[in-house]
Amino acid sequence: MFDKTWLQEQFDFTNEVIVFTGGAGVLGSEMVRALLGLGAKVAILTRRPERAEDLIKEAPEGRLRAYKSDVVQRDILEDNAEQIQQDLGQVTTLINAAGGNQKGATTSPTQSFFDLPQEALQSVVSVNLLGTILPCQVFGRVMAEQKRGNIINISSMAALKPLTKIPAYASSKAGMTNFTQWLSVHMAQEYAASIRVNAIAPGFFLTEQNRFLLLDEEGDGYTPRGQSIIDHTPMGRLGDPKDLISTLLWLLSPASAFVTGIVVPVDGGFSAFGGI
Repeated sequence: MFDKTWLQEQFDFTNEVIVFTGGAGVLGSEMVRALLGLGAKVAILTRRPERAEDLIKEAPEGRLRAYKSDVVQRDILEDNAEQIQQDLGQVTTLINAAGGNQKGATTSPTQSFFDLPQEALQSVVSVNLLGTILPCQVFGRVMAEQKRGNIINISSMAALKPLTKIPAYASSKAGMTNFTQWLSVHMAQEYAASIRVNAIAPGFFLTEQNRFLLLDEEGDGYTPRGQSIIDHTPMGRLGDPKDLISTLLWLLSPASAFVTGIVVPVDGGFSAFGGI
C-alpha cells in the first residue's frame, strides 16, 4: 500500500528559505502563495516592493518579506542576501522569475527588426539572461558552501520554439535554458550532487508584459497573434497561473531528488503540436 506519510513529507517546506526574484508578478504571486501554504519562508526580490503588499498581508506573520532589488546589479543582490539571512535564515532555494519583454524590442508593422533600438534589446537580454546568472552567482555561492540547494529558473516556450516578433526575448530565454543545463552540471560536479538546477518553460499565460500582444485594445478579445496561439495550443486556452504550481513543487521537493538539468514545458501541448 502506498505510504501517504512519505508524500506529505516530500512537500513539507517548513525548513526552506526561498528567494523569489519577480515573485510579486502575475505568475510569481500564485507560486508564492503555494510555497507559503506549505510552510516555506519566502523573500521576494523586486524593484517595486509595494507590489507585494497584498501578499504580505495574506501571509503568516514573519514568513514573507519583500526587498527592493535589481537582478542586474550584483552589489544590490549581495546586500539582499545579507539582509535575508538576518531576517529569515540561510537561503536554501532560489527561483528566478524576474524578466520579460517590452514593446521597444518587439517587431511590428511600424518597427522592423533592423530598427529595433539597441537600448531596448540590451534591456530585455540583460533582465532575462544576466538577471538569472547574477542571482545564481550570489545565492548559488551560499548553496555551494552549505552543500545543499535548489535553483528553479522560469524560462519560456520561446526558448524551445523561437517565436515571431520577439527576437531579444526569445534569444535571452534560450540562453537561460542553456545556462540552466550548464549550471546543473557545474554545481553537481564542483560542489555537491545534492544541489539541483532545473527550469520551467511556461506556455502562454496572460501577464503585464505580453498583454499588448495577446489582447485587443478593448481587452475582451484576442489579437490575431493571440488567436493564433490558441489555435496552436491543443488544450485551446491560455494558461492559468495555478497551472504552474504542481510542476514547481515537484522540482523543489525531494520527490525529484534525481532530477537536474531539465526544462519542463507547461504549455497545454503547444510544443507538441506541429500546426497541422
